[in-house]
Amino acid sequence: MPLLMVALGVLFLIILISRFKLNTFISLLVVSFTVAFGLGIPLGKIVSTIESGIGGTLGHIAFIFGLGAMLGKLVADSGGAHRIAMTLINKFGEKRIQLAVVIASFVVGIAMFFEVGLVLLIPIIFSIARELKVSPVYLGIPMLASLLVTHAFLPPHPGPTVIAAAYKADIGTVLLYGIIVAIPCVIISGPLFTMVAKKIIPSAFEKAGNIESLGEQKIFRVEETPSFGVSLLTAMFPVILMMISTIISMIQKTAGIKGNSFFTIVSFIGDPDTAMLISLILAIYTMGVRRKIPIKQVAASCSSAASSIGMMLLIIGGGGAFKQVLIDGGVGKYIATLFNGTSISPILLAWMVAAILRISLGSATVAALSTSGLVIPMLANCGHVNLALVTLATGCGSAIASHVNDAGFWMVKEYFGFSMKETFSTWTLLSTILSITGLIFILILSLFV
Repeated sequence: MPLLMVALGVLFLIILISRFKLNTFISLLVVSFTVAFGLGIPLGKIVSTIESGIGGTLGHIAFIFGLGAMLGKLVADSGGAHRIAMTLINKFGEKRIQLAVVIASFVVGIAMFFEVGLVLLIPIIFSIARELKVSPVYLGIPMLASLLVTHAFLPPHPGPTVIAAAYKADIGTVLLYGIIVAIPCVIISGPLFTMVAKKIIPSAFEKAGNIESLGEQKIFRVEETPSFGVSLLTAMFPVILMMISTIISMIQKTAGIKGNSFFTIVSFIGDPDTAMLISLILAIYTMGVRRKIPIKQVAASCSSAASSIGMMLLIIGGGGAFKQVLIDGGVGKYIATLFNGTSISPILLAWMVAAILRISLGSATVAALSTSGLVIPMLANCGHVNLALVTLATGCGSAIASHVNDAGFWMVKEYFGFSMKETFSTWTLLSTILSITGLIFILILSLFV
């Protein structure tokens, strides 16, 4: 009965979003109330369950999410992201242009959300493709692979950040392991997949694409943008702080060193909230004050970033409400009972559940949050589980098979001028390969950590 209620709830959510075009946040709330009632949660507790789900989810990530959006906006508006991309492309040259695109997109992708990175990078990709007389898709596939892998694996992106909070996994460790897994994934689903895609669907590589819907693009002159080193440091600074803190913490535990004020300070600075705040302050200086940009203009960029993520925060909160309903309604415990005594890996289970929900719902973040509500109770019966790897597996599963119910599918289709068949054969297949490859490398990594 619990699983039937979840299935009906997911079906109801799909109908509300796809058939009736109802706002995703409202749809999640309606489904959360409906499923809570169906699961037998007392009427007096339904509202408090949903409130705790929203509050518990947003309470941890709103800070990171908001500051991350502001950081990305400052780097983009100042021309820093443009400088990073163009410098790497020029340094690597024509022969290694795909590798340059992968690295540039990876760096930009860490600082920005998937859709923002796509809109920012795609005009650069089209411009370079025209200059080198190559297909935009030849450069577009590596770009998409890099952006998707950062979106699925690396904090401070919404998915991995929210999932890490739900599983109570250390975000720094998730970031460290995420980078280890991301590197082979992006190579396989990017440059290597491009060679396969050219044989599978050659017509896609003949398309000129169409980015008119992006409107007039801001033209940056090199002398007006921050230097490459400053831009790179600013974009990567939160990652650097969190990585340093995680590595020092691992060394301390491995060597059995007792805690002292040094380790306390390092841990404080490397905490995601602190790291994001320090990084934003640095960005305000490097991208604004240092370049004598009026503080009003800097503040306007920050305000614009904050307003643009409002609906995304509500959707994440709605996903958190649905997750809490699944937990309080006993669905997770029911699944844990079903799998009790079996040898299935929590990593594999998290990936499978997230993949099914992603294909059904379209939203990677909602799929990931819903997965955590089903998997968390099972983890209690699994003995020692690496929560960072379960986090990555959930994010990895939620990236699979982007298709018609995902906004990213339509963005890729329109910008590259693909037919439906070409979009499925490139973007959908790319996201599937990335997800499966990610699972394989996560399972391999689990043998060593």
